[in-house]
Amino acid sequence: MKADLLIKGISQLVTAEGSGPKRGRAMRELKIVESAAIGISSGTIVWTGREADWSGETGAIIDVSGGVVVPGLVDPHTHAVWAGDRLNDFEARTAGRTYEEILAAGGGIRSTIRATAAASQDQLVAMATPRIDSLVSSGATTIEVKSGYGFTPTAEVAMLEAIQSLSKLAAARIVSTLLIHIPPAALVDRPVYISQVCEELIPEVAQRKLATAVDIFIEKEAWQVAEAEQIFDSARQYGLSIKLHSDQFHSIGGVELGLRLGAFSIDHLEASGTKEIMEIASGSTIATILPGVSLHLGIPAAPGRQLIDAGAAVAVGTDLNPGSSPLFSASEAMALSVRLNGLTPQEAFVAGTVNAACALGLENVGRLEVGCVGDFLVLHGKDWRELVYTLGTNPVQEVWIGGKRVRE
Repeated sequence: MKADLLIKGISQLVTAEGSGPKRGRAMRELKIVESAAIGISSGTIVWTGREADWSGETGAIIDVSGGVVVPGLVDPHTHAVWAGDRLNDFEARTAGRTYEEILAAGGGIRSTIRATAAASQDQLVAMATPRIDSLVSSGATTIEVKSGYGFTPTAEVAMLEAIQSLSKLAAARIVSTLLIHIPPAALVDRPVYISQVCEELIPEVAQRKLATAVDIFIEKEAWQVAEAEQIFDSARQYGLSIKLHSDQFHSIGGVELGLRLGAFSIDHLEASGTKEIMEIASGSTIATILPGVSLHLGIPAAPGRQLIDAGAAVAVGTDLNPGSSPLFSASEAMALSVRLNGLTPQEAFVAGTVNAACALGLENVGRLEVGCVGDFLVLHGKDWRELVYTLGTNPVQEVWIGGKRVRE
């Protein structure tokens, strides 16, 4: 055995074991190795175990001096590329107006779409870069970024191109998703718009590899189930995976559609009831909860506790966006999932690592095992639970991506 790099002096090495999503009670199972070390070659983990058991050849050696080491976090749901702000919306909500009322009046997502359309790609990348940097500092080493703030195929392609440029600059691994967010203004014919998406936008995105998945916001004020199915049929035809925003404010059948079509994940679920919970638990789709939305909008939290108790696989993300979740910390999202969604510390850990990776269709991140990418964090504290306990300060001391330290 030979390692280009040996990370030693680890007081606790903590990880979920095995590829694939962890469901129900399995979300509480963690492997904790005391006095551990990690061997890395060409950015990939080649050995883990007790430091005393390492007997291979070593290139460089890094001693983390008793630090706790955990996998790099995975943020499976962000809208990190946008222009403008939503401060007027925030003030309106404090005066009692609902998210749906603000949207119907031309605010909300529509105001962000207008501001984003007025910005150049270079400006969008410049504005998004510090947001991604904040997520990385909080421990996120893989980050999904959605488009969705464009009303035309051209605008959506421009956003995806900005995300592609961002991925070349960011320390983190960026996963790009095409989001069909909300319908255009009433004066635009919806069937014509859907045809443009299916016949122009999706084929171009697939051909140019601008995204790996298509996401749709299914809601009373957004897209209906039949419309979403038409778009998803096109996505699958062109080899793109499926994700959904569903049950954020109302349950109108998005969960059933996502399960039937084999979506990687169904996200939000704040309005899901017993029926939807049991359906998700009996399927293979990941339930991605977004506690920052509940905190910021003051809406009920997604039923994370009930989903896990029913046997579902739950992931957690920031939903970083200007309107409903200005949350710039992946570790804080995990901490909020304990307070708001009823997860245990172990479940939140799994939800923000291996299950979040599975929500993106990734198998080699979110764990510290042989064959996985060498993404890991060194924490400030001496116990891994600091990661989901700490509020208002950063529990992450060092961030390593692909065997290279990107933040200390």
